[in-house]
Amino acid sequence: ALAEAALDLGFYLSMSGIAAFPKSQDLRDIFAAAPVDRILVETDAPYLAPPPNRGKRNEPSYVADTALKAAEVFGMDYKDFAAKTEANFNRLFWKAAEWQN
Repeated sequence: ALAEAALDLGFYLSMSGIAAFPKSQDLRDIFAAAPVDRILVETDAPYLAPPPNRGKRNEPSYVADTALKAAEVFGMDYKDFAAKTEANFNRLFWKAAEWQN
């Protein structure tokens, strides 16, 4: 209900490493019900590293592990999912996208 309300207001949902935890199926189900064009992927570094790095100090490079699980949730190839979430980021943070060019 909260995720739906956020989406209705134009917000994006962001998957952190928590969504990749084995016991987080309910959370993954919430994301799976959302449109992929409103999904971002993030890290909670230095905390809550996703599998297979659970128990280690989290770092930004581990966001790829979360994205792998997220691609699975959406039934997408990893590269396609990464491109989609990059496009989502660029749409949301368009000033950052312009600066990159």
